[in-house]
Amino acid sequence: MNKPIKQLALAGMLLAMLGTAQGETLRFGMDGNYPPFTKQGADGNLQGFDVDIAQALCQVMQVTCQIVPQDWDGLIPGLNANKYDAILSSMSITAERKKAVDFTNKYYHVPARMIAKAGSSIGAKDFSGKRIGVLRASTQEKYARDVWGKNGANIVVYGKAPEAFLDLKSGRVDGVFVTSEVGDQDFIQTKQGAGYAFVGAPITDVRYFGEGAGIAVKKGNAELVQRLNQAISQIRKNGSYGKIQKKYFSADIFGD
Repeated sequence: MNKPIKQLALAGMLLAMLGTAQGETLRFGMDGNYPPFTKQGADGNLQGFDVDIAQALCQVMQVTCQIVPQDWDGLIPGLNANKYDAILSSMSITAERKKAVDFTNKYYHVPARMIAKAGSSIGAKDFSGKRIGVLRASTQEKYARDVWGKNGANIVVYGKAPEAFLDLKSGRVDGVFVTSEVGDQDFIQTKQGAGYAFVGAPITDVRYFGEGAGIAVKKGNAELVQRLNQAISQIRKNGSYGKIQKKYFSADIFGD
């Protein structure tokens, strides 16, 4: 093969490879009721920290990004039913969940907190006979049942965090146990949060809350885990992660 023909052949191969990359779509399943990580915008599309992180990852991976809304308790079943390729929805990396899905490295790590009337105590027996709101199928639900539920508390589950906050304000529950940044921005800093506060210390028990939030993929999909891990590292290095973080939070949420 002469040189011009060889060069044309190489160029054609490169174009074909580029076209394949550009033609790939990566679908992320997300629950849309977890502000500031996800919420439904005025246009009906999901927006928030998780959405922006997904877009940044897709950009460095050179793929098209598609967000697929899914209620929280249906996220893992939806993944296993091939409704999407990965779950990027503030899902904590826990030993129990690792039995069902594979995870990337963390992309953030924040504690869980109890929200109740300012001055309340959150000892194991302090909620005996009282009601605690949690998100259904969350790590907070499991912790609340094991710690407060076994000591007489009634654990009330919700499909959406905002519903729990409404019941807290109306007095139908006595506390809401939730991811700290969600409780802070979606309740404490709002008008309806007047008189309420984070009570007790932040809770980061690794037996329940694992190593932080990661991206979940179907068991055995090591290639996608590796690509996503590389992309997480890239957006941390190129400044994209920092810009997104500052858009939503005043402090570093990546953790140690």
